Amino acid sequence: MKDNELKRWRMILGKNEGFREGVGSGNGKGIGDDTNNCEGQGEGPGEGPGEGDGQDFGTELTEDEQIIDQALESIYNNRDQKGDLSKSHPRVAKWLGEIRNYFPKSMVQIIQKDAIKKMNLLQLLGEPEMLENIVPDVNLAATLLMMSESIPEKNRDAARAIVKKVADELSKKLYVPMYKAISGAINKSVKKRNSNFKDIDWTTTILKNLKNYQPDYKTIIPEIKYGYAHKRRELNEVIICIDESASMFTSVVYSGIYGSVLSTITSIKTRLIAFDTKIVDLTSKLSDPVEVLFGLQLGGGTDINKALSYCQKLVESPNKTYIVIITDLEEGGNVENMKQRFSDIKKSGVEIIVLLSLNDDGAPNYNHNNAKFLSDIGIPCFACTPDIFPNLMAAAFNKEDIMQFWRNK
Repeated sequence: MKDNELKRWRMILGKNEGFREGVGSGNGKGIGDDTNNCEGQGEGPGEGPGEGDGQDFGTELTEDEQIIDQALESIYNNRDQKGDLSKSHPRVAKWLGEIRNYFPKSMVQIIQKDAIKKMNLLQLLGEPEMLENIVPDVNLAATLLMMSESIPEKNRDAARAIVKKVADELSKKLYVPMYKAISGAINKSVKKRNSNFKDIDWTTTILKNLKNYQPDYKTIIPEIKYGYAHKRRELNEVIICIDESASMFTSVVYSGIYGSVLSTITSIKTRLIAFDTKIVDLTSKLSDPVEVLFGLQLGGGTDINKALSYCQKLVESPNKTYIVIITDLEEGGNVENMKQRFSDIKKSGVEIIVLLSLNDDGAPNYNHNNAKFLSDIGIPCFACTPDIFPNLMAAAFNKEDIMQFWRNK
């Protein structure tokens, strides 16, 4: 049997099905199971089925074939896999994204439906008490978003409710630190009297008004409120550009939520762009985080140069524009063109920042050669956790050295 045919059978049967090679009678070869006496069709002088000692099947899989094999193995050959929406499914979400690179859309939909069935997600989505007990989880949201096209109509409302719960929880958690960090680009070196409530410097205000302490009420009545003066800046524009490839799936969820939060700050004009090998402009959906998340298509290829080209066309005032691109820098297109595009944007005066990840998952996998190139030409390039992101944007707006900011963190 030819090598490519053997590989096909190996992929079909899986690595645990004992696909072995034996030696047939009459010096022939045969394909059999992993018993000591495997049988197969003989070749050579011998006649009929051969008998011989089973030996390991030696065909090696390429890197791409290993990815496919791992994805299929996780869905079709995982006998211990049980559905549980109270836990995350990061590995499943990652593999479901990867299969988009290797199978046509019709086949991807079949595999996704099988994954839903294997994980018992449909049964869990139909249980009313599940929504009450679910713990908001980024990996869970990513898994449901990955499978959104394959979830039957009758279960989609439940899936959407889960994603909404995750989005609401993250928005509530992320809004206050983001707003405090960057709203108004506050200059803390300048004091102002009778400031607006959100700009009050409470320490100075209390000290200056101690003389107005009212014993009967056990409180201070501030005659004068001291606060911070705002820097007078023209409108800043932030373009968040998200890599939708499978390896970025939790970062995609955080990026979508942060894009929605930034859009609520009136001193900033926010755009949200998602890309794989195609470009999707989600700016019009920013008012609704759930719509943003369902507008994303996790998984697929990567064309960073194409995405940068689109963002470059959106720039109106380079010195007031900030492009934050969240990507692992694994360019699927022309790498040299991508590098040149980064360089051109940097030279134009745009502040461009590359986040290798935006999540709490630990050290990301990324293209080290491309990251080094960007660092060498002065483009900040590092992984970022969600809690640091607000202060990162504040540092950018205040024209601080971003790499120095990161080293201090």
